[in-house]
Amino acid sequence: MTRIPAPTPELADVVRRFSPLMPELPGEQRRVLSDIAVCRTAALGGHMETCDHCSHQRPAYNSCRNRHCPKCQASACADWTDKQAKDLLPVPYFHVVFTLPNAFNSLALGNKRVVYGLLFKAVARTLMQVAADPKRLGAQVGFLAVLHTWGQNLSLHPHLHCVIPGGGLSLDGTQWVGCRPGFFLPVRVLSAVFRGKFIGLLRNAFHTGKLRGLADAAAFETMFDSAVATDWVVYAKAPFGGPEQVLKYLARYTHRIAISNRRIVAMDQRTVTFEYKDYAGGNRRRTMKLPGTEFLRRFLMHSVPRGFMRIRHFGLLANRSKADNLERCRQLLGVASPSEAKSADPGSEPIEHHDRCPVCGRGRMVPAGLLQPRHDQLPDLFNDTS
Repeated sequence: MTRIPAPTPELADVVRRFSPLMPELPGEQRRVLSDIAVCRTAALGGHMETCDHCSHQRPAYNSCRNRHCPKCQASACADWTDKQAKDLLPVPYFHVVFTLPNAFNSLALGNKRVVYGLLFKAVARTLMQVAADPKRLGAQVGFLAVLHTWGQNLSLHPHLHCVIPGGGLSLDGTQWVGCRPGFFLPVRVLSAVFRGKFIGLLRNAFHTGKLRGLADAAAFETMFDSAVATDWVVYAKAPFGGPEQVLKYLARYTHRIAISNRRIVAMDQRTVTFEYKDYAGGNRRRTMKLPGTEFLRRFLMHSVPRGFMRIRHFGLLANRSKADNLERCRQLLGVASPSEAKSADPGSEPIEHHDRCPVCGRGRMVPAGLLQPRHDQLPDLFNDTS
């Protein structure tokens, strides 16, 4: 008799098991774990679905919509990526990554909103300044930047992924300036300018009292000496082949969180085992086992403050003037504007609620009544078990 393998655990299972052992968490981190624990469970309510052919029924529970939840981000990413298609230009696109040195990790953990905000600002000023230099590109550029803060083993590794059209408007706005084939901007120059921009912004934040966790100016300078002594990593990947590859990239990176459910491979009463890619070891797939509370501690390092935007647009793609700038770029490139996508009917159900029946395979699952939230199903998290 063939044994059916047990289902692999999800992040929600890890949260429900080990959160009671972490009673001293800050309120924002408690909210993240609480949302993940109840996502798509009876606690949030939902609706019943019925097959329109065989009458099979199943519950469809509501999502928590927390941006740190792996179940919610897949659908959020699909919706967001669809809206980006109309903003793509028929030019090569480049992927440039800016990484903060490890010397700033402790400061970043205690000042996420300030440090990550300055990271966005420093990168934006760097790209726009270097691109505007007549010796480089001599153009106004636009780009999208996405904050990631993790490495594959859940360590802290703050960096920005930037997706940039290969060119921009001339400084007087009269022509499109394309970059050289296969080359956008020199990474050594970007690295040096990025370092200067970020250090200047961080010094100002320190002297205006916006940073916590630094005892005095001497501690601040020691941190800077350590950071300046290391390379500030900026690297550019090979340009994308076309708009389809850009969209594929956006779908992979924009709404990614520190760990997905598919990377969690096992859990017991004390530990969690997950898969990671060992970049230093030839990109081999390996597994790491951590105590459950340490796993959650590492996961929570990558939560961002409420209201903090992890995806931002700059330059020509800044939201306030994006439509006009893109229209001007298309005129200069000699291409037609894309037709506006038909807006979805706000009264219609998401397509995931109309999928094929898992029993008969012929019918479609359709809504058949609401399910009220079951507050008695809320998990009892954050109890002090000492």
